[in-house]
Amino acid sequence: MMRGLGGIIYKEFIQITRNPATLVITLLIPIIQLIIFGYAIDTEVRNVRTEVLDLDNTPQSREFLNRFRATGLYDIRGYVASASELESAIVSGQASVGIQIPSGYGRELSGRRPAEILVLIDGSNNTIASQTMSTAQTLGIRMSIEQVSGSSPEQSLLVDVRPRFLFNPALRSANFFVPGLVGVILFLVTMLLTSFAIVSEKELGTMEQLAVSPVSRGGLMLGKILPYLLLGMIQMNVVLFFAQFIFKVEIAGSLPLLELLALVFVFSSLGLGLIISTIAKTQLQAMLMSFMILLPSILLSGFIFPRESMPLPIYVISALLPVTYFVEILRGVILRSAGMEALWDEALVLTCMGLALLAIATVRFRKTVG
Repeated sequence: MMRGLGGIIYKEFIQITRNPATLVITLLIPIIQLIIFGYAIDTEVRNVRTEVLDLDNTPQSREFLNRFRATGLYDIRGYVASASELESAIVSGQASVGIQIPSGYGRELSGRRPAEILVLIDGSNNTIASQTMSTAQTLGIRMSIEQVSGSSPEQSLLVDVRPRFLFNPALRSANFFVPGLVGVILFLVTMLLTSFAIVSEKELGTMEQLAVSPVSRGGLMLGKILPYLLLGMIQMNVVLFFAQFIFKVEIAGSLPLLELLALVFVFSSLGLGLIISTIAKTQLQAMLMSFMILLPSILLSGFIFPRESMPLPIYVISALLPVTYFVEILRGVILRSAGMEALWDEALVLTCMGLALLAIATVRFRKTVG
């Protein structure tokens, strides 16, 4: 039984070395992923995008904001002129926190009278929301203690920080994860299935039949991707239905807008899958290459970990992934009722990505079939 074992093992190693692409993917990619994900996976929340409405503009209000900056949690990126602008910044996803300092804040503190600070928080990410709320309240308590040191106990909350959640006030984790999961599932199915489109023809030996068929190269490519486009859109609606039925995640915004932007996203996924299909020689290679893209898309897109906490090189890599923008669109429409005016940047980037990927896929498809 053991007599021919050495020969079989030797034969298998020879077989592996005959396919260097698979060997490189198997050995090199885990090392690259370890380095990238080791830096990217960080549960510590930092650099939360913050906008400020300072109606007081006094040394006291600036000191309050400096305390926020010093925590490393809040990244104050800009100032707005009105309460409506502050709320719009959170609805659009431009900011996760909005700080509103009322007029007369410095005067009230100087007179040892309580002054309220309103902190608007995007509750769609329950982890960020909880930490930003607790840190803001802790800062208020510390500043109050400093202000009234030696005074009567009833004056102990001069700086009264009032957090208010604009979305997901119950901080349900399902409201954060389920919309992102819709995007990840859609990306997985459309890209993975499309990545087999040409490879399966190569393995079955039917590429020659496609090449001599009367259908044009463009028609062949459309015939390859349109079934997966239809399948992807059906799948998204099924997942959305179960998200509402099982997890009670209601769609606060426009469903037609979500369908339109999902269509743009699916085109980019199909283009990526088709590129993989023209590069890979076997279905195993296609699957490995698909998962090389899928795993970063799950971990770097903001689906699980906040992108703001990632090192700059990892943040740049995450900006190259279509899922990053679609996850933001999903959370914007489903949780924040964001409209096209708020999601214009994400929609534009996705459109450009989709066109670029489809253009590359078209060139490679024509070359492969030809």
